[in-house]
Amino acid sequence: MRLTYYHLSLLLLSAALLAFGLILGGLYFYFQLELPDISALKNYRPPAVTVVYDRNGQPLAYWYRERRFPVPLSKMPSYLIQAFVAAEDARFYEHPGIDLVSILRALLADIRAGRVVQGGSTITQQVARALLLSRERTLSRKIREAILAWRIDKALSKDEILNIYLNQIYLGAGAYGVEAAALTYFGKHVWELSLPEAALIAGLTPAPSRFNPLRNPEAALRRRAYVLRRMMEEGYIRPETAQAAAKAPLKLNPMDFSPDPRAGYFLQVVRLRLEKMFGRERLETGGYRIYTTLDLSWWERARPAVLKALSAIPARHGSKEIPQLAVVCVENESGALRLLVGGRDFGESQFNRAVYARRPPGSAIKPFLWARALEDDLLRPDSLVMDEPVVLPGAEPESFWRPRNFDHRYLGIISLRYALVESRNTVAVKIARALGLGEVEETLVGLHLTENLPRNLSVALGSLGVSPLALTRAYTTFPEGGQMIEPHLVEAIYDREGNLLYQASPRRRRVFSPETAYVMTYFLKEVVREGTGRCARALGVPVAGKTGTTDRYQDAWFVGFTPVYTCGVWVGYDQPQSLGRLETGGRAACPVWLAVMEAVPQPPKDFPVPEDIAFVPFTDRVPGEGKEELWLPYPEDKTPEIREVPPLRPRRGFPLKWLFWWR
Repeated sequence: MRLTYYHLSLLLLSAALLAFGLILGGLYFYFQLELPDISALKNYRPPAVTVVYDRNGQPLAYWYRERRFPVPLSKMPSYLIQAFVAAEDARFYEHPGIDLVSILRALLADIRAGRVVQGGSTITQQVARALLLSRERTLSRKIREAILAWRIDKALSKDEILNIYLNQIYLGAGAYGVEAAALTYFGKHVWELSLPEAALIAGLTPAPSRFNPLRNPEAALRRRAYVLRRMMEEGYIRPETAQAAAKAPLKLNPMDFSPDPRAGYFLQVVRLRLEKMFGRERLETGGYRIYTTLDLSWWERARPAVLKALSAIPARHGSKEIPQLAVVCVENESGALRLLVGGRDFGESQFNRAVYARRPPGSAIKPFLWARALEDDLLRPDSLVMDEPVVLPGAEPESFWRPRNFDHRYLGIISLRYALVESRNTVAVKIARALGLGEVEETLVGLHLTENLPRNLSVALGSLGVSPLALTRAYTTFPEGGQMIEPHLVEAIYDREGNLLYQASPRRRRVFSPETAYVMTYFLKEVVREGTGRCARALGVPVAGKTGTTDRYQDAWFVGFTPVYTCGVWVGYDQPQSLGRLETGGRAACPVWLAVMEAVPQPPKDFPVPEDIAFVPFTDRVPGEGKEELWLPYPEDKTPEIREVPPLRPRRGFPLKWLFWWR
């Protein structure tokens, strides 16, 4: 049978189609060998921002690799989704992941140009490219992209694809996903966007940098008008709605994602500890919600008065060099660290003096010696001690050390209470010597104040270096009934789904008995009532505390506590130098402490009295002021021999072995 021209043509066409099909099949088989697995898209979990909050829910910091806040499609307004579909892929709900018409149009343009110049990618292809492929502009990548898009469309629903796309896409100014874009440009959540705002964000996709409204508002508005026109053409909005939205003014309200500088020192410590817990990568990509203990509003209220008190120090001496400071405040009952300030200004210096500085605390170390002597029954609350010149062996052979009191005076026989009120150095040295350096070291190490104690009695005068955080933590022992509480900085951590991962709980360790802790609280209240801490009386509620001053007035300390808070303040210069003559802890540090504590409500309740404490009458004779009638706290298991203190006359020539005047 003879073949006609028609049959020949049909045969050739069939052969061509078969060959074309075989080529396509071969290409598909070749490219699919190297295609990534799409199963991970079913459980889409992109890198997300970790947000850090203060105790009141105020954001403090955003930690991220990519600034992305994933939100479900159900929270996005319908007109936002329609804007993206109209502008990027009008046939999204119809095609199987690839739009052949758009691809052919783009291929022809690429062939004419001899390179890839036109996209034509569907939303599904953009998802494939963003999550599974590189961004190289080659024909082979385009083929792989099309195959993956077809597979994705078969594996996922259209809503699942849109959810990935709208959370993954880069939209300029460091924003990934529509929620980040809404916050970045308008300072609001995606579900709060108006139609003009949604259209502007949808218009950013082709060239996020060129259409960035923060840099090129005119170009952004032109692109917004295009998106609104496409929405109208696709029937999503009415013409009058599109016209009104196109005329809407551009009202940008960019959000600042940089860490709050007011919390800089606190965040520094939190981040370091959480990186140890999670690792840096997980912390920056996990999308955690971290609720800290910091009360930012407290520092915001206190800061002006604190800086005023700090500036007054050099002003009293005709200097302009304002010293540095550290402030640490712990909530006694919970152990929550409500305030941690490591310097005057985090922007000027990131060195965290509250945590990393090691400065001698001076007399602020003395309460722990008094407490250990009471705990060991070496002394009792009504004991009398001798304030007199002391001569001890020095560090060098045949040398001597003569510790002196601040005022270079010696009061003779005084009560243990008054010795602490007036911070008598000679008495502190005698107590340390009576305890023994081993006992002193055990006490201070147990309080986590030091690991390497100087092997000499100067430690009784605060010669060791401690951090403000460590010293404040040690002082929580007194208001907490002899238990030292470990301050914590993080209250709770939630994952991106809202599941609780971590919840803080108070951690305490017994250091002293409740009776010893209360006697010391009483003594330290006396320091505030009539001693070196008088400045703190202005707070108007029960306060106990102790000052500390080092040689040449280089360091000034005040650690004070109420029944609710324990706060420590250090004032000094980074390179040790004098704050000025008579700039003691009571004069330089206590006013800063008062400014901090006045910025937060303080309930007027007093310190609770342990059941085993009785109050006994005691007449203390204060040098130069006569008698003082007191009710002295006393442990009920000890029997005081209550007598009036004999007249106090400075006495000299007592042998060194007379460490105390025993009743």
